[in-house]
Amino acid sequence: MATNTDNIRLSFDEVRQLAEQPLLNCGISREHADAMADVVALAEADEARSHGLYRIPGCVQAVRSGKVAPRAEPEVTASAGAVVRMDARCGFALYPLRAGQPLLVDKARQFGLAALALNNCYHFSALWADVERLAESGMVALSCTIGAHNVALAGGSAPAFGTNPLAFAFPRGAGRKPFVFDLSSSVVAKGEIELRRRSGMPLPPGWAVDREGALTTNPDDALNGAILPFGGHKGAALGLMVELLAGPLIGDLRSAEALAIDTHDGGPLRGGYLMLAIDPRHFGGGPGKMEDADAWLTSLAEQHQPARLPGTRRHAARQRSLAQGICIPRVLYDQLLELC
Repeated sequence: MATNTDNIRLSFDEVRQLAEQPLLNCGISREHADAMADVVALAEADEARSHGLYRIPGCVQAVRSGKVAPRAEPEVTASAGAVVRMDARCGFALYPLRAGQPLLVDKARQFGLAALALNNCYHFSALWADVERLAESGMVALSCTIGAHNVALAGGSAPAFGTNPLAFAFPRGAGRKPFVFDLSSSVVAKGEIELRRRSGMPLPPGWAVDREGALTTNPDDALNGAILPFGGHKGAALGLMVELLAGPLIGDLRSAEALAIDTHDGGPLRGGYLMLAIDPRHFGGGPGKMEDADAWLTSLAEQHQPARLPGTRRHAARQRSLAQGICIPRVLYDQLLELC
């Protein structure tokens, strides 16, 4: 452990412990805390700060407010055909997703394509960790969930839908990390704006508008106004698609409905989560075709430098973090120590 005035450098295991202990202390079960700490520590290692340790205090507050059931045992409510339906019973999402993944993979191997619909859950983390695990088991994967109700329609000035992330993963050859991307339908995740607000940094132009619809670089005005969809109407269309897939399609809440029942404790909103697993062997994607796809991705990375494939930065950051440690802001470290 190394320190300076503003930051502290920790090993991966120390970061994971710093994430897990506050969760256990507030009454979250070991199964939930293990799943949550794994993903939070990976986000820090991958330098995805807006989905890392910064999220832990909000999770603790969500339990203290009574919003989240800290020891909820997920229940499989239906598993007919290629669809697995699970109820998180108002608990966090990561443990149910981990528990349901083996059944999802089994069904994908049987039917070629399978879906996991998770209801009544609180998902707070990056989606790439969810789909990356599926791709490592040989599946092509997609997932989406409802995000914070903070995004305006293209040309609008008030929140109309959630940040609504979408993730995709495609397996690659032995020894290679899967091809993975994870993006919100907004220009930026709400957490990035929160981090800039905490550090006193302005926003880049084009991220958000204030209540009057004027572009703003002030984080407080942005959080009281609306985040913009990426790519204008294109991002808005994807955000609305996710809102329908992870909401009405699986019998769960839209982001505005989730916000209306929220306790505003700083934790995530309740909502639904949809994950698809695709077995390439049922679609003509046998070993030869999958090797061709891997070779194509490799050639793109080599021929188009300094451009990079999605996920490359994260994987490089993870290697660096595991070798050199992870730098944490001192103020966040002290806050988490208090929760420990």
